[in-house]
Order: sequence, then structure tokens, then C-alpha cells
Amino acid sequence: MSDVTLLLDAAAAGDPKAAAELLPLVYDELRKLAAARMAEEKPGQTLQATALVHEAYLRLVGGEQGWNSRGHFFAAAAEAMRRILIEIARHKAGPEAGGRHVRVELSDVPAELHRFDLDLLALSEALDKLQAKDPRAAELVKLRFFAGLTRHQAAEALGVSVATADNDWAYAKGWLKAEIAGRSGTD
Repeated sequence: MSDVTLLLDAAAAGDPKAAAELLPLVYDELRKLAAARMAEEKPGQTLQATALVHEAYLRLVGGEQGWNSRGHFFAAAAEAMRRILIEIARHKAGPEAGGRHVRVELSDVPAELHRFDLDLLALSEALDKLQAKDPRAAELVKLRFFAGLTRHQAAEALGVSVATADNDWAYAKGWLKAEIAGRSGTD
């Protein structure tokens, strides 16, 4: 068993010392995941990867959950990061924050950034529906999209083969695309 796994077990059992010792061991990996996730965010995001890692970590060690493996811990980290980003998106979409209206100077928007047209709230709602229909596929999306894990890392975290993860990924992407397209067609 690795040091991380032992500390995860101890932290899950409520050992505050283990939780403190765990952060330095997983910080770099969590920081890479957060940085990859933040690179996918729309321009103008005020949250930095470091703040995302710290907030996610606080939620992870402050909760009552336990982790049965390193993969389970990183899946929980991906979910925590997703929830934080969704909370921020919901706040920004609220009337007190100007709703969906953002002032952007056209000269400040590079052409390659037009790929960030994803509605994070629509994705979150669709992902919740997918969770009810196919929990493993939904977890895979969280790991790949929100935590930035590679297909191999996500497969390992889920305890499935890479081929199974690839099949789930193809299914989930198609299902989510259809769900989001159907939602926007009814608005």
C-alpha cells in the first residue's frame, strides 16, 4: 500500500494529522488536474487553479466521506471541483451578477477561444440526468472533463479497462450532446 493510500485510510477514519500529511503528497497531482480543468473554462474566470485545489481539498477532508482507493479519492476530487465550478457558474448567471451578460471587447477575444461556447449549467444538468441513467459513464465524464484525467487514468480510477472507458466515453459524449441539444431546442 502506498503512503497516499495509508493516509487516505487514516484521513477517512478521522485522523486530522493524516489529512494534513496527505495534502503535500497529492497537491501536485490535484494542481495539474485543476490547471487542466481551468484551461477549459471560459475567458474571464476569476478562480485560479490553486484556489480550486484548496477549496476542493477543504471539502474533501472536511466531509464525512471515506475513500477506498487512490482512484476513489481523485474521483471525489473531480466531483468537488465540478461542484465548485457549477456554484460559480450559477452565481455568475444570477441576476445580482448581471446574469449571462458580460462585457467583452472584441479586440480582446482571440479567435481560438470561440470553442468555449459550452454552457456549464446545461452540462451539469445533463450530467445529473446521465448519472441517474448510467452512473459509470457520468463518473467517467467527471474524471475526464472536470478533473482532466487521461483515458488511462480515468479507467484506472473507475477500475475498468481502457476499452470499456473508451466505450463509455463515446456513449456519454453522444448522450450529453443530444441531451444538451434537446434542452436548448426547447428554450
